[in-house]
Amino acid sequence: MADLTTKYLGLTLRNPIVVGSSGLTNSVNEIVEFDKNGAGAVVLKSIFEEQILLEAEHKLNKAEANGMMYTELSETMDYIDVHIREKELSNYLNLIQELKRKITMPVIASINAVSNHEWTSFAKRIEEAGADALELNIFLMPFDTKGCEDNETMIYNILEKVKAKVSIPVSVKISPYFSNLASVIKNLEAKGADGVVLFNRFSSPDIDIDQMKVTHADILSHGSDMANTLRWVAIMAKRVKLSLAASTGVHDGEAVVKQLLAGATVVQVASALYKHGPEYLLDMTKFVNDWMESKGFNYVDQFRGKLSQATSENPDAYERVQFMKYFSDIK
Repeated sequence: MADLTTKYLGLTLRNPIVVGSSGLTNSVNEIVEFDKNGAGAVVLKSIFEEQILLEAEHKLNKAEANGMMYTELSETMDYIDVHIREKELSNYLNLIQELKRKITMPVIASINAVSNHEWTSFAKRIEEAGADALELNIFLMPFDTKGCEDNETMIYNILEKVKAKVSIPVSVKISPYFSNLASVIKNLEAKGADGVVLFNRFSSPDIDIDQMKVTHADILSHGSDMANTLRWVAIMAKRVKLSLAASTGVHDGEAVVKQLLAGATVVQVASALYKHGPEYLLDMTKFVNDWMESKGFNYVDQFRGKLSQATSENPDAYERVQFMKYFSDIK
């Protein structure tokens, strides 16, 4: 049997398949099942800064409406703000502590950050609860037509503030929306990131033409969504030393092999587990094992990055965006 052992963020995983942050990773019972079915690691559902801020605002508005805030200097605001934050964090810390007692695979906590607010100090308490690593899930849509420099600076600031507070490994989950993505990834490495997750999947809008209203597109990913991740994993592999996690569109064992050949350290899976359940992890790892044995590979590092841009016989294939030549023979 092939050895699928993988090093990710300095942690030892039994295989490179990580259960990505989602609604599936917010329950002890479900995560225990992922562990039983051989997942390499789990990324907990993100604790959302934005959600906490919105809840605090709602509570404050309700307090004002009920006459609970008597002056502009009232301590009600501080009390509500601290209470909500503490409640959310306590639930999260309890989840980590219980998981560390019940599972063997590494537990990676996740913070969904939208600012470099002081609440990132929570990261230290997450480390103390027993998390093996921390994933900063940062998505800042570049709405500002003046440029995205401020967004990039904020991401670096969030990373630096968290790294200053914790000693566990920290990865950054980002979107592809940068004018120079390669530069951003290299800058994240320079500023201390132990890994980068490519890419953040977010809610996408759609339009119902019958109801004439804005709706949401498919929540779950499709296999075809993997293409952009594959491109950038291959481009950055062997050009940075940090860990590269491939996320979005990994739906089967074949996709896992493709990402590893491109140079991914690990892959993150969520939608496929929503569709097929935790037992599907066994099918995925079996495919990778059987493929490795058929090709004569004993361990993953023998082929990881074998088809990355840096080592490919056709490196231009990962940069080419024009596709007309592929369709020139179609009548």
